[in-house]
Amino acid sequence: MNVILLGPPGAGKGTQAERLGKTFDLVQLSTGDMLREEVRGGTELGKTAKKIMDSGALVPDELIISMISGRIDRVGGKGIILDGFPRTTAQAEALDKMLAEKNLKLDHVIQLKVDEDALVQRLSGRFACAKCGAGYHDTFSPPKTEGVCDRCGATEFSRRSDDNPETVRARLVAYREQTAPILPYYDEKGALKAIDGMGEMDEVFRRIREIVGTVRVS
Repeated sequence: MNVILLGPPGAGKGTQAERLGKTFDLVQLSTGDMLREEVRGGTELGKTAKKIMDSGALVPDELIISMISGRIDRVGGKGIILDGFPRTTAQAEALDKMLAEKNLKLDHVIQLKVDEDALVQRLSGRFACAKCGAGYHDTFSPPKTEGVCDRCGATEFSRRSDDNPETVRARLVAYREQTAPILPYYDEKGALKAIDGMGEMDEVFRRIREIVGTVRVS
């Protein structure tokens, strides 16, 4: 089974991809993580990508597709979950071509639909323990004791610099302009399924299972 999860930043794609991978024995492929691994490993692809990124340019689609292709070849026939790719119609077309060359196909493209105002509130309130990394939220999941980490008892916390309302809204605008246009591409192919991405993590995962649970894992 091969799956793509689509949705704006903060929609929970990474979390749901991880759970889906564990449940169905699929390999989660996050292109950002993969690029960093290639760079750290000093591979030829990583060296090329590092030069490009250091220059401030975007890594070209051909290199990303090559990286995904190589990873698919190394996972021993397991299905994959793509998280954060494709972002453009050109990337979607290139991905389809690469999979077809391997006699593979996408089984599901799942869109996590979210309320943008609620998403801004969700993201802009996040913070984490500076010592152990435990995650919290000002409104939805504050520490049981104010200023004290539930997990390790530390009293120092940190926030991502981009987790503020203005930056989050800018990221959502970029998603609508750059990535959302690929939704009609997959819809025309009959692969796209949209679900409500709001609510508790378990409930969102149940909605995903209703779609992918009918596909047998080989």
